[in-house]
Amino acid sequence: MKKIITVVIITSIMAFSNFVSKAQTYTMPEETAQHEATWLQWPHHYTYGMFYRNSLDQTWIDMTSALVASEKVYIIAYNDNEKDRIIDLLNNANIPLTNIVFFVYPTDDVWIRDNGAIFVNSEENEQIILDWGFNGWGNDTPFSKCDIIPESISNTTQIPRIDLSAMVLEGGALEHDGRGTMMATRSSVTHESRNPDLSESEIENYLTTYLGITNFLWLDGVYGLELTDMHIDGVMKFANSNTIVTMNNDDLLYWELPQSDIDLLYAATDVDGVAYDFVYIPLTQDNVTTAYGNNLGYKGSYANYYIANSAVLVPNYNDPNDAVANNIIQELYPNRTVIGIDVRNLYENGGMVHCVTQQQPYNENSTGLIETLIFLQNSPNPFNDFTYIEFSLLEKSSVKLEIYNLKGQKVKEINNPELPAGKNSIKLNANNLESGSYIYNLFINGNKSSTKKMIIVK
Repeated sequence: MKKIITVVIITSIMAFSNFVSKAQTYTMPEETAQHEATWLQWPHHYTYGMFYRNSLDQTWIDMTSALVASEKVYIIAYNDNEKDRIIDLLNNANIPLTNIVFFVYPTDDVWIRDNGAIFVNSEENEQIILDWGFNGWGNDTPFSKCDIIPESISNTTQIPRIDLSAMVLEGGALEHDGRGTMMATRSSVTHESRNPDLSESEIENYLTTYLGITNFLWLDGVYGLELTDMHIDGVMKFANSNTIVTMNNDDLLYWELPQSDIDLLYAATDVDGVAYDFVYIPLTQDNVTTAYGNNLGYKGSYANYYIANSAVLVPNYNDPNDAVANNIIQELYPNRTVIGIDVRNLYENGGMVHCVTQQQPYNENSTGLIETLIFLQNSPNPFNDFTYIEFSLLEKSSVKLEIYNLKGQKVKEINNPELPAGKNSIKLNANNLESGSYIYNLFINGNKSSTKKMIIVK
């Protein structure tokens, strides 16, 4: 329910031809499946200003803190300055960086559920990135930077990507049960603001091919009610393959879901025609007031929660019903710990926890991020007497720096038998090196990183 508000760099890898044929079908693991990581796009001030960024930082700090014990957290920072600022925020909050990987990609905003990579499995169980079109919820907000995030992730991680820009699809617009059934609103998927040139049957063919959907539960929704045009993830959630979490009839009407849609929701059946079990959670008791005292004049939904490996992040609003919703959701996930995340300031901008998280399922065959290294270009560069090579390690490691001239001759080597996890740097003294261009590599526990170039000017 969004209003109009709205890495440390992993070793650069040259983009390669990574488009995949659509001759086969793909399946999307449900959210409860084991994750490799959770992706976050950290708030910044470059689109909507400092107040926007500063008002949201704490929610991202809280989400990161809740996730790092559960799985890796892949944080997208707008630029290196923002990356350093985020690291300072996490350090000040005593959040260890050992399970965090940073990426530096410019973004327009924070809604990675809608613009980010969708990870699916091929028939050969290879992990694939789906790169659906993203148009800022129908050209209502800036979107050009966010639209290329899946491609950037693919180029960096070498996970193959399928270009599906011919169809616009936001991740929050669809809920699926992991067995081939999906629920979505036409107002946010099939409407002409998203896909004017595709029929509903053509859209369903895309969803069958690339997500493994065979049972389509369409609600009409309400176009223009808010920025997302009524994304389904504010209304309901598949808690598992046979259970739907949603609200009672009166609360759904308060949410402005049409009665005809409510009837369809309550009558939903799975791919085998079996009716779902239902669990009902309340809205907030009171209208939501931001952390800085702005009464928004409307209640908040708890349905927009996120399931991590060992935790469930539930939107909280400093409301008496926080505890009620948390307890109901906790009963659904006895092997996970419910953690309430204060989303009051985020909710002012229209979203909750699920809107700003995106899971990357674990896949044993994925090349993925089997990286222990976060590796920056040396600075200053060009340089005279000395330069610094900064990097962060996900775990304690041995590090070796090798410098080569353009003839391929090794001219310098620096060894560090053991460096701690976290941020590190090597100071390179170039007094004995001549002016010119050089190539350097880091070796982490004997594994070679990609090549970078430095220039010495004397």
